[in-house]
Amino acid sequence: MDIVSLIIQLVSGAAGGNIAGSLLKKYSLGTLGNSIVGILGGGLGGQLLAMLGAGGAEAAAASGGLDIGSIVASVAGGGVGGGVLMAIVGAIRSSMSKSA
Repeated sequence: MDIVSLIIQLVSGAAGGNIAGSLLKKYSLGTLGNSIVGILGGGLGGQLLAMLGAGGAEAAAASGGLDIGSIVASVAGGGVGGGVLMAIVGAIRSSMSKSA
């Protein structure tokens, strides 16, 4: 895995977590919480996409550098992963606070 692809995935994961938090106010964890969970989700989403063979890291390694396709794949995988993980953690937190 290329470090540049990983950084792109983490940054887009943080952005995806914050966008999901602003769209899903009920599950928002606050700006810092959305960013942290989004960063984790961005890394996981990017790795999952890479394991499926659609990730930008393999394409970048095969071509010897970053092309627009691998950058878009890294941004998409990181952003979606960050948003999805933020929604999952927010839903779990919301359901736990209702039961207490």
